[in-house]
Order: sequence, then C-alpha cells, then structure tokens
Amino acid sequence: MRDTIALCLALCAATAPAARAEAPRFDPPRLAALVTDARVAEISGIAASRRDDELLWVHNDSHAGSVLFALGTDGRIRAEVAVEDGANTDWEDLAAFTLDGEPMLLIADTGDNGGLREELALVVVPEPELVAGEAVASVRPRWVLRFRWPDGPRDCEAVAVDVPAREVLLLSKKRVPAQLFRLPLAPPVDPATIAVAEQIASIPGIPQPTAAELARDPGFWRYRGQVTAMDVSPDALHLVLLTYRDAYVYSRQPREAWRTALARAPRPLGLPRLPQAEAIAFDRAGRTIWLTSERLPAPLIRVDPFR
Repeated sequence: MRDTIALCLALCAATAPAARAEAPRFDPPRLAALVTDARVAEISGIAASRRDDELLWVHNDSHAGSVLFALGTDGRIRAEVAVEDGANTDWEDLAAFTLDGEPMLLIADTGDNGGLREELALVVVPEPELVAGEAVASVRPRWVLRFRWPDGPRDCEAVAVDVPAREVLLLSKKRVPAQLFRLPLAPPVDPATIAVAEQIASIPGIPQPTAAELARDPGFWRYRGQVTAMDVSPDALHLVLLTYRDAYVYSRQPREAWRTALARAPRPLGLPRLPQAEAIAFDRAGRTIWLTSERLPAPLIRVDPFR
C-alpha cells in the first residue's frame, strides 16, 4: 500500500501543471540623476556594467560616432571609448553580459526607420575596464555577426542576451504584435556569412493605444505602444521591455520557453511620462532596473525591487 501511495504521488507531481512564474514586484520608479552632458544627447542604449555597480554604459543614436560612454549612476560621464571597426549606421540598443567569465558588451546596429536595410550587425566587444577613473581609448570587437531578417527589413530597437541559452534576442518595433527573434551568441564560423534571424515568438500583451486615445491625439498616441528597448536578467528568468508608454516585466520558470512566458500578461512598472524613452537594463544582480531617454536633460530612472 505504501508503495502504491508513493507511486500515485509521483504520477500526480509529474502530470501537474508547472507553477506559473510571477514577475517580481518593484518599488515606484525614482529619479537617480539628470544627464545633461551634450556628448550623450541621444541615448538609445544602456547597459549596466558587469565590473562596477556604479557604472552604466550608453551610446548615442545613428550617425553619432562609434563611441561608448561610461556613465556614472550620478549621471556624469567618466570616460569615452571608441569602437574600432564598428560603424554606427544606426545603433539602437546595448546589452551587458558575462560570457565564460569575461564581461562583454553587445552593440545592436539594428535600427531601420525606413525598413530599407538588407543587412544588420551585432558587434560584441570586451567591456572596457576603467583604471583610476580612465578607460582605454578604444576597443576592438571580439566578433561581429552580420545578419538579416527571414522575410524582409523591419525596424528593431530592442536587443537582449540570454547567456544560458547562448542566444541573442531581438524584438521588432513597429509590428503588432511585436515579433521576437533569436540569433546565436557566438562568433560566425565565416565572417563573410550573413546569418538569418529566427522568429521564436510574438508578444500579444503589449498595451496599445485605445481608440479613444487615438481619437483624442493621434499624433501623440500612435507610437506609444512601440518597443524601444529590452533586457534579460543575468539568470535569464526575467525580461523587461520598454515602450514610449511604460516598461513591462515578464518572468518564467527555469527551462520554460520564452514563447510561453511572453504569452502571459506582464507586470507594468508604472513609469512617469518620459521624453522618448529608448534605453533600459537590469543591473548585474538582476534586481534593479535602469532606464533613460533620448533627449536632454535625460532623466536617469532606477526601479528597485519591492522590499
């Protein structure tokens, strides 16, 4: 009898649905600093350093030079680092991650407002190390992955790195529902090869403007639901995406597919209205979220976990 009971319990556990992953709760967003330096007048990507909890990396939008800026959490620039052989056609996002023990940055040259680019690029560089407050003057890419979309050009401003899966995630901006793609987090075997991004999911739950909002102010509300940035926590259990309206956190169980997790309703962060918010990132602990906008003075916002 005891063996029969044990067998029944094991079968029930095996067939029971997995516990639903709940997105963490966060405190209200707060202003950490104001960024006023004209050198970063169009921040479109942000990533939290994997070396220093008080350091963020940012870059400007297209045609603004191939330069990364080390930005303190006080809003002040600590250093500039030129990226050799990393042309800024339209840099739109930045991701920090640790790969095989080495801190790295991934630059997404993926912007395409006109839907015209047949080829895009992901530029991976070692995270520059600041010594006595100074960074190396330049950094050379560890690798560049050239790629295209499977069914023609699209705009993409949101990229993240899923280290456990060794994948780069990319989310389309203007399509509803937004489409999620993946590429390998690895150097190409042949640098001349153009990889093809693979669609793995769509995200139906991103809030879009209502008919009443569009009727009231179509010019303002038309773009509010578009995704402008994304990041994945270091443990790859949480994904945050940013729109012009708010930011949303999705969570999953270990080994659960993103497709499943992103089909659930996210947890909104409740952001204040920001001027052209286009950059968001988890800190290296995967708890605090940092974000900012593309216009000066740019508010540097931090969202801490609820305690």
